[in-house]
Amino acid sequence: MKLEDFGYNPAIEKSRVEHGLAALAIGRVIAEHKEGYVVRTEAGDLKAEVTGGLRFAARGREDFPAVGDWVALTICDAEFAVIHEVLPRSSLLSRQAVGQFGEIQIIATNIDHALLVQAVDRDYNLNRLERYLTICHAAKVSPIIVLTKTDLIDQRELSEIIAAIERRISNVPVAAISNATQAGYEALRKLIAPGKTYCMLGSSGVGKSTLTNNLSGRTMMRTDAISASTNKGRHVTSHRELVVLDGGGILIDNPGMREVGIVDPDQGLETTFDKIHRLAQDCRFADCTHAAEAGCAVLAALNQGELDAAVYESYLKMEREKAHFAASRVERRRRDKEFGKMVKSVKKDHHRHRG
Repeated sequence: MKLEDFGYNPAIEKSRVEHGLAALAIGRVIAEHKEGYVVRTEAGDLKAEVTGGLRFAARGREDFPAVGDWVALTICDAEFAVIHEVLPRSSLLSRQAVGQFGEIQIIATNIDHALLVQAVDRDYNLNRLERYLTICHAAKVSPIIVLTKTDLIDQRELSEIIAAIERRISNVPVAAISNATQAGYEALRKLIAPGKTYCMLGSSGVGKSTLTNNLSGRTMMRTDAISASTNKGRHVTSHRELVVLDGGGILIDNPGMREVGIVDPDQGLETTFDKIHRLAQDCRFADCTHAAEAGCAVLAALNQGELDAAVYESYLKMEREKAHFAASRVERRRRDKEFGKMVKSVKKDHHRHRG
C-alpha cells in the first residue's frame, strides 16, 4: 500500500521537507493504545513508541501523536518503529477530557470531514448535534449528519426529523441510512471522496461499527446488538482506528462518546449559532452576555419569536461551559507552575544539604 492510499499528499510532503525530516521514514498513526501506537507505513503496520526527546519536550497531550497524525520515524525492524516528530496538523478535533480537570482529549487529527452519527429510533438529539457541530467548526472540519436505523421508524417520522434538523441547522448535508436494508448508502457514498479523511462522532450503539464495515466492504469492526433491557449500545470500539474504504476515502472510527464537552472553540460557537452571532452585532453593549442586559438584540429576537428558545438555551449552556473550561485551564496551569517551583525548591535544598 502506498502512502497516498491513506491520505498522503504534496502539502504533507512539502511540510516534511521544510521541517528537515526527509531522511526519516513517514507513517500515519492508525491506532493508539496505552502502551504505544500502531503506525501505517509503506513497509506495513508497525508498533511504535515516541522518543525520550519528544516525550521530554511535550508541554501537554496535544504534543503527543494521535490517531490521524503523520509522523516521522525510524523503522527499527519488521515490527517496531520509533517516532521522532509529529508533522504539523491540518486540523485537530478535541473535547473536554472526561473527569480530568482542565484537560482536553484529542478525538482525531488531520480530518477533512466528520460524520455526525445518530440513530433515529433512540439517540436523535438536536442539542447534541449542535455540540458535535461546534467541535467541527472550531477545528475547521466539514460536518455531515448521518441518521442511522431508519428502518425502525416510518417515513413520516423520518421526514419530520430531517425537516427539524434543516430548520435548525443550515448548510450541512444530511444522509439517512439503514444498516439492515442498506437504504441510503448510495447517497452517503457520493459524499465520501478518495484521499479525504473522515471520522465518526456519535454515541455507542448508533451503528458506527456496522457503518464502517459496510463502507469498507469487509468486516473491520466487531458489532454487538443493543441491549433490550436498557436500549443502550454496548461499547464495541474501545480505541480509535483508521481504515481505508472501498471508494478510496479514509475513515477513523471512534469509541462512543457519552459526553461531548466543549473546549475553547474559537469560532466554533459563532459558526454553529451564526444567527445569534449576527443578532449580537446589534446589541447595545459590545460585551453583552445575552442574558439580561438592556438593549440586547438577541433577547429582543427571542421575545418576539424570531429566535428559537431551544437554540438560545443550547447556545447559553455551551457558552457557560466554554467559560468554565477556560477558567479551569488557567487554574490548572497555575497549579502546575506552583508544583514545578516546589519541585525545584526541594531539589535545591537536597543538593545544598548534600554539599
